[in-house]
Amino acid sequence: MTMKKINYIILLIGLLAFGGCAKYLDVVPDNIATLENAFTMRSEAEKYLYTCYSYMPRDGNLVEDPAMLAGDEMWALTNPGFPEFDHQMFNIARGLQNTVNPFSENSWVSLYRGLRDCGIFLENVNKVPDLEDQERKEWIAEVTFLKAYYHFALVRMYGPIPLIRKNLPIDVDLNAVKVYRDPVDSCFNYIVQLLDIAKDDLPLIINNPARALGRITKPMAYSLKAKVLVTAASPLFNGNTDQASLKSNNGVVLFNPNVVTEKWSAAVTACKEAIDICHSAGMKIYTYNPAFQQFQLKDTTKIQMGLRSVITEKWNSEIIWGNTQSNADLIQRVATPNVDHRYIDNPRIVSELAPPLKIVEMFYSDKGVPITEDKTWNQSAAITRVAQDGHKLNIRQGYTTAALNFDREPRFYSSLGFDGGVWYGQGFYDDGSPNALYYVAGRKGQPNGKVQPDKGSVTGYYVKKLVHYQNTQGSVVNDYTITSYPWPVMRLAHLYLMYAEALNEVNGPTPEVHEYINKVRERAGLKTVQFSWDNYSKTPNKYTTKEGMREIIQQETMIELAFEGHRFWDLRRWKRALTEFRRGIEGWDIEQSDPAFFYRKKVLFNLQFTLKDYFWPIKEETLITNRNLVQNIGW
Repeated sequence: MTMKKINYIILLIGLLAFGGCAKYLDVVPDNIATLENAFTMRSEAEKYLYTCYSYMPRDGNLVEDPAMLAGDEMWALTNPGFPEFDHQMFNIARGLQNTVNPFSENSWVSLYRGLRDCGIFLENVNKVPDLEDQERKEWIAEVTFLKAYYHFALVRMYGPIPLIRKNLPIDVDLNAVKVYRDPVDSCFNYIVQLLDIAKDDLPLIINNPARALGRITKPMAYSLKAKVLVTAASPLFNGNTDQASLKSNNGVVLFNPNVVTEKWSAAVTACKEAIDICHSAGMKIYTYNPAFQQFQLKDTTKIQMGLRSVITEKWNSEIIWGNTQSNADLIQRVATPNVDHRYIDNPRIVSELAPPLKIVEMFYSDKGVPITEDKTWNQSAAITRVAQDGHKLNIRQGYTTAALNFDREPRFYSSLGFDGGVWYGQGFYDDGSPNALYYVAGRKGQPNGKVQPDKGSVTGYYVKKLVHYQNTQGSVVNDYTITSYPWPVMRLAHLYLMYAEALNEVNGPTPEVHEYINKVRERAGLKTVQFSWDNYSKTPNKYTTKEGMREIIQQETMIELAFEGHRFWDLRRWKRALTEFRRGIEGWDIEQSDPAFFYRKKVLFNLQFTLKDYFWPIKEETLITNRNLVQNIGW
């Protein structure tokens, strides 16, 4: 039997098991290694290694990553005539998910293809004759990590999945191809087992940054293990009685309905080990301190620049894992408003991504507590205010904007663009003279007002955080230069917050819990949790109880990681999606020019979310192909 035929049979077996279709048969491009020569020498085996990497989920990709537009954090244009990107993931947020042609199907097929190629690599890499032992160990560890990560990505979407411990042989009986879903605890245990195998054979840092940045390292493996165990300990997967009736076709219960408290203890240990490994690799919380600065920056501006640049500055001190498979180019172009009002007709700037008002309200006041808890926050004040001299670094002086935009924490101003809000960079006054700061003018009739059906924010807000401050717009109409960066999958602040969360679940709000959340708040220019709640909250004792501290940690997490693709998964694992994803999507009345009318709340969409939406449906065709698979509850 020829190798070509063997390769075809292996793929066919995978398709029978996991419901692919004929269009996926041609999966080996001309420039990718094939099995005939993939493991005959190091250079060819390295090509296959990169093939294993090629299935990495495109984090931050508006077309492929559900965390960006399938939830409630950003809203987009509904059925634009000339879309800048495929809106399939946005259709999930709009309640259009289905079983006939699920919007998640590409992820299912692609990740199982990735697992098959990872298995082929691990089965054959020992055959490579000119591969040094140390490098072989590292490659095996990298692919073992990828195998764990691809399983984890599937579990987050589908819950219990069929595990691919090893590839099926080509002469396997057809009945063996028709696999069952494994219990969710078995899935997490296997993922952790793979990470334990991989983590200590990986390098602490990348020694050849020019060639290998983005490759798997020890801090990435330890941090992913921490994230996996925190997820496994969370209510969606730990004692979820809503899923108690989900059983495999062979009678195996797929969710344990009983809470296992030891899962949080395991998460605590994993988070602390990951933090120690990251620190030993020289990672630290990032602050903005450029070697050269043309002019002196105020401390307020430095804090905001640090909060933006921790995302957009490549490989800064806080980035544990940057996904080089997903560079943030398109998302910057559709997130930014055209703040250089001299070139307002630039077609490359789309300004589509729009945070709803619920996200705007989520950020703290400048006192470091929720605006609903801040006893100094004037809830009965007028809906608009005029910016005075003291606000000029955040809001254009003399400009009338929403009262909601005043007296907010630095992460509000570094994350959100809004009508009257300052956008960092040298700008121009209305008369064309230089040295003003760029600002947004978003009401109807103004430069950034929504006047085109395929362009502009539908809520009146913009995603400032994801746009590199060095992006430039030139004098040519179609000239917008984007400073690209790999999408940050994991950074140190996230790890600190997971550690605080796990510690609180085990021991309640200990000083160590406060220590790690305060490390994140300090970079954000905020006082400690203790100080802020003692002095400004209507519920000053909130941080002293496990339940209160849990709520604080969760809000801190959603603020710190806003627009980075975590809220979508966190609300699910906390089992809060049933509440949050039923809150309507609201924005300002963008069809108005007068501030008195522009700043009226308007419902754009009423979200529908039920228990079935916690996990995605398996395609009907897949279930017909493999009768041993069962559908998720409600689908």
